[in-house]
This record gives sequence, C-alpha cells and structure tokens, in this order.
Amino acid sequence: MTIKVGDKVPSAKFQVVNENGLGDTVPASDFFAGKKVVLFALPGAYTPTCSKQHLPGFVAKAAQFGEKGVDVVACLSVNDSFVMAAWGTDQGAFGKVTMLADGNADFTKAVGLGVDLSGFGLGYRSQRYAMVVEDGVVTTLDVEEGGKFEVSSCDAVLKKV
Repeated sequence: MTIKVGDKVPSAKFQVVNENGLGDTVPASDFFAGKKVVLFALPGAYTPTCSKQHLPGFVAKAAQFGEKGVDVVACLSVNDSFVMAAWGTDQGAFGKVTMLADGNADFTKAVGLGVDLSGFGLGYRSQRYAMVVEDGVVTTLDVEEGGKFEVSSCDAVLKKV
C-alpha cells in the first residue's frame, strides 16, 4: 500500500550518509521525528535527470527551504552508501542536502513507492517523488508519472512548503 498524506512514516531503516560513504543506519521514524523534512527520492545516483536536474535544483536552493522553516532537505535513492557519498560529493550536496542510502529498498518498499526498472538494467528502484514530512507525518506527497520530472522538482516543492 502506498503511503499517503496524513500517514506516519514507517520505521524502515536507511543510512544517513557522510562524505566518506559511512553513516548511521537509522529508522526513518527517528530521522523524521521532531523536524520538518523535505524528502525527494529518485531512481538512481548518476542517472541523467537525477544528476542534471533533480539533485542540483535542491542543492542550489537549499537555503530557501531553511528560510521557509524546513529543517532538513534529504535525497533518497536505492543505492549503497558509497555511491550516494560519491554522488553527493560530486554534486556539492553535503552541508545542503542530506544524502540517504536505501540500498536494500527497505524504506522504498515500506512506503510503497518502488518500481521495477529491470527492463532498463536498473533493477528495483524508487519512483521519483517528493514529500514533506512534519514530525513524522506526511503533509504533502507528489509522485511523478513514469518518465516525468515536474511535481517533484525543487521549484514545485518550494511552492508547497
């Protein structure tokens, strides 16, 4: 079942990545507790739309989210922590966007927002989406239709916070 507005985030775990590719594995319910978080998820690090538009938009405008009361802007992908660290470093994300590695797709499966991209050689991945979570409760959720990049963009999310 897909998570929806008004639902609490599940306790499924992901890794909060540091620049060395290491990080703490935390339950999502703990990560979101007591904070206003913008979470955007995407199919994969180093993929074209993700690398040229999705992550760069949030990196460039991260401060604007803080001005609107957002405590954390986070990027989640079904990639391992080392890939997320390298990609975050290449994109200048650290200190602006928190990189979350969902290597086993535990969180992605728990929120019901996965997609099988095996036909493209990518395996099981996250759909492209953005959600705002306040103290563990989803307040907005925008999931892209396949191949689209509109409702989860930085500019679209900025209008909602």
